[in-house]
Amino acid sequence: QVQLVESGGGSVQAGGSLRLSCTASGPRSSRLCMGWFRQAPGKARDGVAAIDSDGSIGYVKSLEGRFTISKDIAKNTLYLQMHDLKPDDTAMYYCAAVAPSCAKDVEEGSWFHIMHGMEYWGEGTLVTISS
Repeated sequence: QVQLVESGGGSVQAGGSLRLSCTASGPRSSRLCMGWFRQAPGKARDGVAAIDSDGSIGYVKSLEGRFTISKDIAKNTLYLQMHDLKPDDTAMYYCAAVAPSCAKDVEEGSWFHIMHGMEYWGEGTLVTISS
């Protein structure tokens, strides 16, 4: 089992920045593919970025350049640094994970498979961007 706890959400004005964190714990947390997903009000959940246990990284193309995913292995913590935030970025942001790998899906940019392959999900952290 893996427990995921997100933090770092909040309310900022357009153009601002936020950094989200997700700490993983549990007996299976040492080797994980982890990712960030988001769900805007009234919309389906979408992918944002993912990082595999081998270090491979993938982004949803429309967000690449403004969002950066990283992982501190020693702290077992996943981060999402977000810059130049826009009102359309307003959403609940979720951290998710699957053991041990999602390298093939990350390499192919298959966000449907990345999202539906995730086994563990956090409760989410709310990001609100005002214009």
